[in-house]
Amino acid sequence: MAPPVTDRGLKSIVWQKIKATVFDDCKKEGEWKIMLLDEFTTKLLASCCKMTDLLAEGITVVENIYKNREPVRQMKALYFISPTSKSVDCFLRDFGSKSENKYKAAYIYFTDFCPDSLFNKIKASCSKTIRRCKEINISFIPLESQVYTLDVPDAFYYCYSPDPSNANGKDTVMEAMAEQIVTVCATLDENPGVRYKSKPLDNASKLAQLVEKKLENYYKIDEKSLIKGKTHSQLIIIDRGFDPVSTVLHELTFQAMAYDLLPIENDTYKYKTDGKEKEAILEEDDDLWVRIRHRHIAVVLEEIPKLMKEISSTKKATEGKTSLSALAQLMKKMPHFRKQITKQVVHLNLAEDCMNKFKPNIEKLCKTEQDLALGTDAEGQKVKDAMRVLLPVLLNKNHDNYDKIRAILLYIFSINGTTEENLDRLIQNVKIENESDMIRNWSYLGVPIVPPSQQGKPLRKDRSAEETFQLSRWTPFIKDILEDAIDNRLDSKEWPYCSQCPAVWNGSGAVSARQKPRANYLEDRKNGSKLIVFVIGGITYSEMRCAYEVSQAHKSCEVIIGSTHILTPKKLLDDIKMLNKPKDKVSFIKDE
Repeated sequence: MAPPVTDRGLKSIVWQKIKATVFDDCKKEGEWKIMLLDEFTTKLLASCCKMTDLLAEGITVVENIYKNREPVRQMKALYFISPTSKSVDCFLRDFGSKSENKYKAAYIYFTDFCPDSLFNKIKASCSKTIRRCKEINISFIPLESQVYTLDVPDAFYYCYSPDPSNANGKDTVMEAMAEQIVTVCATLDENPGVRYKSKPLDNASKLAQLVEKKLENYYKIDEKSLIKGKTHSQLIIIDRGFDPVSTVLHELTFQAMAYDLLPIENDTYKYKTDGKEKEAILEEDDDLWVRIRHRHIAVVLEEIPKLMKEISSTKKATEGKTSLSALAQLMKKMPHFRKQITKQVVHLNLAEDCMNKFKPNIEKLCKTEQDLALGTDAEGQKVKDAMRVLLPVLLNKNHDNYDKIRAILLYIFSINGTTEENLDRLIQNVKIENESDMIRNWSYLGVPIVPPSQQGKPLRKDRSAEETFQLSRWTPFIKDILEDAIDNRLDSKEWPYCSQCPAVWNGSGAVSARQKPRANYLEDRKNGSKLIVFVIGGITYSEMRCAYEVSQAHKSCEVIIGSTHILTPKKLLDDIKMLNKPKDKVSFIKDE
């Protein structure tokens, strides 16, 4: 069963920290406050608490700092904002002069380090109305119990665009990401050994050095005036090009499949039932979602109807008894039944919507994709001619351009790069000249597309003994990396450390305590080591799943995985297409 919400890892840690550093810090018995949030902190709070939690902390209204608001001069305001000039200017507008102040007083909490220029601006303008001004060091979004994001999708363009005029922008983005990653470590109370994937690009190495330096500064002196040494954790930083296959393959585990095939925005799934349009949010408060999101679609389709039968039979069994106490019990249980059935209807709809997209076209594609990705067919026979496997997909009129491009990419990845002539021929035959940059621009991620010389493919673990579905034989690279890191088998030349390696990871084998008799699960997690992973340029839902699978298998080490943002294949191809365009052609929404 899924753990209760209070145990949901990262989300619960972040909420407890916000409670302690923000709400407890400015709480007065019986006093209500108005809370003001910017774009980033709105997402941050939405990810780890509900409006009822805020009410319990004395918050009466939550407002958007960017919008015009009516003054409420008898109340104090709590500002939880990012230290950006946009958010600070909005704050200053609220306290223009004593007669125009919107609120009685202000408590300001910044997500992370506030630059001196902004701090001095606040001090000069309205220091008399400020009761508190603090930095709380949480500058990331806890998306799931073991997944975080920095919410900087535009970092992808800055880190991988070949345009030399972006160099300053890239440095700024790298600095900001390093600051954010340090707040992930600080929130987990870890000072990890930092290592990175050394080739083929140097983004991971640059970012790792920056993080190491900032961690050192952050932990110079902790609250007890002691220098905090390295803890039993590792932070691994990787460039997105390390596994191109997992980003374009059609995945058939429930969460990855749904986000790839259906128009789910902001985790909101829209569906029709009884002729009515409905919405459901796919989140960890839903135990059923947590239980089935990483399962194969075939298993999900069997499981949900079974659960629905179980519920209705329990209900019938109770209905048979007409004693008053049985009726009272039933009344108590009815909302619970209703809630459970609603959730199952949502997931059944979701699974059926996935299958409606899968059956006509995707099913045929999946076999081709798996054969190309693995270089072997379902019987384990080597694929001798990858082009012969690819052609039926390209000739099929039912596949759209995105699906054909995904198949061409898998073909190119499988042979580790092709010739210019061959690539031109493919692009012309499929008539995707306008989209050809979705293929060519992968080279900026260090992925061989038209390499000057043939490169060797990285070796993979042999997983032929593992049970898999025929159309889901591929295992994301990240799983090999996580397992090797925990078992201390990562090559130190390929994965160098920026700092001294923590003792637990230097060959003592203390981390890989698979045989250790299992104590209480949560105790185990608290005392164990953490493996924190950061991928520059997005992670996929299948890679998120691997973090949970590896944590399950290695009880003494919890994997926390994160990135700049979360990818779906279509979004990634659109971003890759824009890499060689000038910056003003690429639209960014993020506040600089």
